[in-house]
Amino acid sequence: MKIDPSWRVLTIGDGDLSFSHAISANYRPKVLCATVFDQISDVEEKYGLASYQQLIDAKAQVLSGFDVTDSQSWQGLQRQSFDLVIFQFPLIPNDRSAVSHQQAAQLGDANLRHRRLLRQFLLNAQQHFLAPQGQRLAIITSKDVKPYRQWDIEQSLTLDTSMEYLGQMPFDAQLFPGYQIRNVDRDKFVKQTHGISYFYSDQGQHDVVSTLTKADYLQGKEQFCGMCRVGPMLTIADRAAHQHSKRHHQMAAFDARWRKFLGLNTSA
Repeated sequence: MKIDPSWRVLTIGDGDLSFSHAISANYRPKVLCATVFDQISDVEEKYGLASYQQLIDAKAQVLSGFDVTDSQSWQGLQRQSFDLVIFQFPLIPNDRSAVSHQQAAQLGDANLRHRRLLRQFLLNAQQHFLAPQGQRLAIITSKDVKPYRQWDIEQSLTLDTSMEYLGQMPFDAQLFPGYQIRNVDRDKFVKQTHGISYFYSDQGQHDVVSTLTKADYLQGKEQFCGMCRVGPMLTIADRAAHQHSKRHHQMAAFDARWRKFLGLNTSA
């Protein structure tokens, strides 16, 4: 992932603001607005305010208490004015609040809640954050390990929408000196795991496509299982064994519940 200096960039839920500061310091985009879910007092308590102060000194806008799913928290944001919106390693906090428990009861397991969060991110980016005449790019960077890869980020989020998954590239943290990947709840650093940046737009012929790849399992061929990221399976016996596997049954159940939540045909 590289940031064009001519772009206007919005970051979503940047816990300690070090990712936004790394963008500001190393790419100097035309406009940068950084958002955090926490209030600034909580950011200070968890991580300190070094990155926050550096962003303020660089004339970047910083918005706290920003919930990408709640438009009431977007006060102060200049709507439809960005080229690129980035959600970096999204993860729902282990919140013990009544709202969190209510959402868990309504939406079921964490898999569904994370799919809902990321889908709302993409739809709100499309409708409220991205400039009509801009680059119209949204990026989700996530870990390529369980349970993150079970969210089916490439296929499930854009079902029945005009947003399109364009492709992906490995996330190279070395391109963002100063960025520190932390635990979502505590002042702890997270073990460096392989991350992938997934690109989306409602402009399917976007210039960025030439820099991206798509996995073989997304090509719709019968020797692959896109949900499970498995293949090629070269024999009928291999395909049958996979379809009867615990992994496939689990992913199929996730997919069925997700499609039911969206009001779509669960047999698709």
